[in-house]
Order: sequence, then structure tokens, then C-alpha cells
Amino acid sequence: MSRRTPALIAAAVLLPLALTACSTPQGDEPTGNKAAAKSDGFPYTVTNCGVTTTLKAPPKRVVTMNQHVTEIMLELGLTKSLVGTAYLDDKVLPKYEKDYASVPVIAKEYPSYEQVLATNPDFVYGGYASAFAAGDGRGREALKKSGIETRLNTESCAKADTPMETLYEEVREVGRTFGVTDRAEAWIKQAEADNAATAKKLKDLKALPVFVYDSGDKTAFTAGGKGIGNELIKRAGGTNVFADLDKSFGDASWENVVARKPEAIVIYDYGSTTVEQKKKRLLTDPALADVPAIKNKRFAVMPLSDAVLGVRVPAAVEKLAAQLHPAATTS
Repeated sequence: MSRRTPALIAAAVLLPLALTACSTPQGDEPTGNKAAAKSDGFPYTVTNCGVTTTLKAPPKRVVTMNQHVTEIMLELGLTKSLVGTAYLDDKVLPKYEKDYASVPVIAKEYPSYEQVLATNPDFVYGGYASAFAAGDGRGREALKKSGIETRLNTESCAKADTPMETLYEEVREVGRTFGVTDRAEAWIKQAEADNAATAKKLKDLKALPVFVYDSGDKTAFTAGGKGIGNELIKRAGGTNVFADLDKSFGDASWENVVARKPEAIVIYDYGSTTVEQKKKRLLTDPALADVPAIKNKRFAVMPLSDAVLGVRVPAAVEKLAAQLHPAATTS
């Protein structure tokens, strides 16, 4: 899919990951007057993927592009701040359906610059680097010139492996940006507890070699070692056989898939190609016949939205662990 192509990812990872923030101490949610805003942590300055932004107050008219950042906003109770959204990979979680239905969908995929401006936003939050493709007129600099501040999900600019701490920091900074720090910290606390519970179930288990099949025919588009997807596999009791791929997503040769002998295959579920079609492609390829995962028909399935830097990740770790190690997770 275009928003996650290797070229875009390669360009994104060149940006510095600067998750630094300077602000005054904060208290309760902003009330709108200057005194309250200052005491609640505004003005707030944050450097995100190489772009420094100073906010005098929480943004009020927000457009989100890509599902995982939309769901972060919905999880933090910021539905009323959204004036537009775009680009789902699959259905939003049931818990968000009602709130999501109240937000205008301004484009099925990425909106044009004009479509973004038509919502009169003061902030745009993108999930992938392609959300701010300068060639399509949506560059962060162009939006800034129009008086619109921006944020890019930090998985798109991480230089190194993206651990769970990066997810926590993403949620924390979004909470700071919108003056809902308490909600963000509550989510992080629960996520830490959920991750600890899964880790306890998997303690002392041998990690299972895992190959992620996103898509591809001539080559395999797979999860590399720099995304939250790699972290998710590790925490679910697996070892990503392409963890040495120096990006979040990238292409691998089928010869390398065979050589690395994965014992399980995780299929990313999204788009028009079904899981069954992907399984058929793998099971009927003579070149893969001797791969242990193929011989044993050992597959796990994950919605793509579970495998990117968003609020689904802690639950996704548990769900993937249940597929890779069912005996350990059901006992």
C-alpha cells in the first residue's frame, strides 16, 4: 500500500526522533482562559520528527489521517476535537464505532490539500510519513504556512527499534498536546499492566521464529526490525526472522524466507486481498514447501491496525501470544 512503501519509510527514518518536551507544570484540562491555560501546561513546546511546535492552547479543530492515530484520539476522549478523518485500513474497534460515526470522513484514502483546508483545521495528525507527502501538497511546512500545526506518529521517524516506551511517549505527548494528560497517563498505566500480565504468562517459553506476511508476490513485503510490529512479536513470544531489516516494513526475497525457516507465519489482514487468499498463495508456492510453518500450516492473523504504533498494541500482544502459544496463554 502506498503509504507504507519502502521509499516513504526510508525517507521517514532519516528524520531525527526527538521526543523532547518543555512546558510549565500542568494540572487539569484547559478551560480556555490564559491563566488556566498556563497552569495546565500551556504554552507547550514539543519537537516531533524534526518539527518543533509551540501550542498556546489545545487544538480545537483536528484532522486525522490513518487509522491508528484516529483511534488514539478516540481513546483519549477527543472526539469533539475532530472535524475530519481519513484512511482506514479496517473497521475501527467496536468501542469507537459511535464516536467515529460522528466525525466527517473527508476522504476514503488521503485527502487533497484543498480537502484538508475545507475543514478549517488548526491541527493535522498523521500516522504514516506519506500523510504529509510534500508532492501531494500536504507537507508539514505547507500546512504550517496555512496556519495549521501538525504531528506525525513517531513510528514514522524512529531511527532505532521502536519499543513499547515509544508508544507510551506517543500517547503521553498527544495527551499533553490536547490538555488531557490524566487520560493519557491512565491509559499508559493500564497498558503497562496488560503487557506485564502477558509477559508473566510467557515467562521461560522458547521464542518461536516468526515470518510476517503483509503482501507481495515476487518478493515478500514484511515487518522489519524497527517498527512496533517487531516489538509486538517479541512480546508475544516470537522472534521476527527479519528483525535485521533496517526499517519498519520492507521487502524480503522468498529465498531468504526459506533459509530462515520460520515456524509460524503472521498474516496482516487488510485491504482487498483476504487472509484466505494470502494463505493459498503461501501454501501453493512449491518454493516454500519445506518451510516449517508451511508444512505444519501454522498461521496467526492480525489486523494491520494492530501492528502499528497505536492504542491497540497491548491487546494485540495478548492476542498474538494466544495464537503463537495457546497452551501457555489459556492455562
